[in-house]
Amino acid sequence: MRNKLAAAKHHRLIYLLSVAQRRLQRRMAAQPASEVTPAQAGLLFILGKQDGVLMGEAGAALDLGPAGISGLVDRAATARLVERRADREDGRAWRVWLTPKGRTTLAQAKASTAEINARLTEGFTSAEIDIVARWLTSIQDKFPRDPTRDPTRDPTRDPED
Repeated sequence: MRNKLAAAKHHRLIYLLSVAQRRLQRRMAAQPASEVTPAQAGLLFILGKQDGVLMGEAGAALDLGPAGISGLVDRAATARLVERRADREDGRAWRVWLTPKGRTTLAQAKASTAEINARLTEGFTSAEIDIVARWLTSIQDKFPRDPTRDPTRDPTRDPED
């Protein structure tokens, strides 16, 4: 156990993840054909799979809370990529739909993402990438967006202990 902890500290995983995320976000935003932010592209990808999704569902898929998805949809609507419509069955709920410009931009984002994914996986076997993907996915399970849903959290424990 001690060797595993020493090895994990040596790898500086938090630092490496943080730097990788910042560099990847900058690279994606700097793409010459990119008309959208990485977050807007994420919204377009969701709508490309299921157009007319509820805002809350889109927010959950993007790991955003209500304020975050509302702002993202507002910015995407201002850019004429999406439009927001009231849900027919629940007037309090809103659905998000791709516009023609959003569909064109989605196609461009898919091509750009394919290029970046190819570069990210270059030099690694499919099995290695499967392990990386499994590890990154496990982080979402270990550190859920809502800490009250964290299975390792003991609500009776004082955080100061």
